[in-house]
Amino acid sequence: MTETANASALPLFADFAGVIDRALDALVAAGSLPEGLARSGVTCEPPREASHGDISTNAAMVLAKPAGTNPRALAALLVEELAKEPRVASAEIAGPGFINLRLAAAAWLNELHLIAAKAGDYGRSAMGGGAMVNVEYVSANPTGPMHMGHCRGAVVGDALASLLEFAGHSVTREYYVNDAGAQVDVLARSVHMRYREALGEAISIPEGLYPGDYLVPVGQALAAEFGDQYAAAPEAEWLVLFRTRAVAAMMDMIRDDLATLGIHHDLFSSEAELQASGKVDAAESWLRAHDLVYDGELEAPKGKTPEDWEPVALPLFRSTKFGDDQDRPIKKSNGAWTYFGADLAYHFQKAQAADALVDIWGADHAGTVKRIKAAVAALTSADSGTPKPFEVKLVQMVQLMKGGQPFKMSKRAGNFVTLADVVEMVGKDVVRFTMLTRKPDAQMDFDFDKVVEASKDNPVFYVQYAHARIRSTLRKAAAEGFAPSADHVALLGEEELGLIKLAAQFPRIVEAAAAAREPHRVAFFLYDLAAGFHAYWNVGNDRPDKRFIVAQDAALTSARLFLGLQIGQVVKNGLAILGVEAAEEL
Repeated sequence: MTETANASALPLFADFAGVIDRALDALVAAGSLPEGLARSGVTCEPPREASHGDISTNAAMVLAKPAGTNPRALAALLVEELAKEPRVASAEIAGPGFINLRLAAAAWLNELHLIAAKAGDYGRSAMGGGAMVNVEYVSANPTGPMHMGHCRGAVVGDALASLLEFAGHSVTREYYVNDAGAQVDVLARSVHMRYREALGEAISIPEGLYPGDYLVPVGQALAAEFGDQYAAAPEAEWLVLFRTRAVAAMMDMIRDDLATLGIHHDLFSSEAELQASGKVDAAESWLRAHDLVYDGELEAPKGKTPEDWEPVALPLFRSTKFGDDQDRPIKKSNGAWTYFGADLAYHFQKAQAADALVDIWGADHAGTVKRIKAAVAALTSADSGTPKPFEVKLVQMVQLMKGGQPFKMSKRAGNFVTLADVVEMVGKDVVRFTMLTRKPDAQMDFDFDKVVEASKDNPVFYVQYAHARIRSTLRKAAAEGFAPSADHVALLGEEELGLIKLAAQFPRIVEAAAAAREPHRVAFFLYDLAAGFHAYWNVGNDRPDKRFIVAQDAALTSARLFLGLQIGQVVKNGLAILGVEAAEEL
């Protein structure tokens, strides 16, 4: 390694957070700053305006008041300490007390070496400390194949799980199988129709049953196994059997559909098994013992008059203690569990095996977020006094478009577009990356024409093309006898350093995205990095001396190839988090 090699194994921004911390320690030792001040609010990040420098810190702004001093006065002392760091070219005070640092070129060249040294682990963080996070996502009713309404949540959840692992957490990917509700009885009745059809009976699927052709093979398998044994039998004789077989067949189909997206869950938890095991009853008993469930009467719904409202005593969860607007029933008047009651027990089960929980839900469930968060807060804090972290991420629906019009297809599914059909049309990587190009709580159009367009306006192509361009350049260079080398990176100029500065954001983006549970931030970063790379590339279109391969200058060529190799590595690392392959060629 050359003389510019990084002495620290930490990424640049994490390393300079330590530099700032040590400068503050020096002020404490000198008596210029009181001991014991909380530094959790001190930041080390790029300035909002690139022209202001390379690193900005609010340390003086955060610490001045508790230190009983003026922010600019404290900033002046801190600037004096920071200027002692060899990699700091200049340190300046901005505004009311922010500090902007400009770094020497060697600092950025060090980061290039670090990317090369860490390779696939560049950006990986230990911030999670191995804490176990349960990420539950998809959890679609087992009544048919996956459709595009499920796709976005599936991708967001899977990318989040990968992001959290990359940031140092242990992760359980979980799917909650809703196999205890009325919808699976409807599924069983629908399969019974297909079973009779397989026996030769002419059938017409009535309103209210599932009409999709995907149930035909399930009916045929039951007909082959049982003959006409249940053709005319009363429902009570076949409902449980047909429900069990149908749910199993649907879950096999769902696993296959998710596999086309590269999604595999660690755990499938059955609602029916949860209830049969008595865990819902146990959760109720536990809540009663902690005075979190009581028997009471619900208030009349809005719009009801005393004449048409009959109050019923129900077991109610004290969700108002935790921010909800009313206490919620966990059982219906007929003794059956409400959805909330079953969900409450399910989250109780999950929380016992995890340090933190994340649920990925469709936006149509927004109305239940407050109560389930209240329940989890209650369940996880009653003994310890501190609730376990729990977040619900809402995902908006996706509108499919083609030729400027809403797109519909899929006779097999009955009335919706299947996930498998879309993946077959455009590919796994296109689907996954596209689902992360907008914040999940924002509406999204999935335009079949746009997602395969080879243009800057298509983020999937734009990022993939950056990596493919780099790989193509490396192959061409090898054919001409050139190879990447770190020996001459000091020859890299300001344009090249600008690319390194973009790439160096990756580790802090990973940590920030993981902390916020927002994997789309990685996709946004990759687009910005790709844009920087393409801009640099385009300069070479007009100026041969700015190209990666400069035939008459082997040293400069080797340095630029080394730069390209590391930019490609960062793109690859980011795409891996999102579950997207880094294209070798396009």
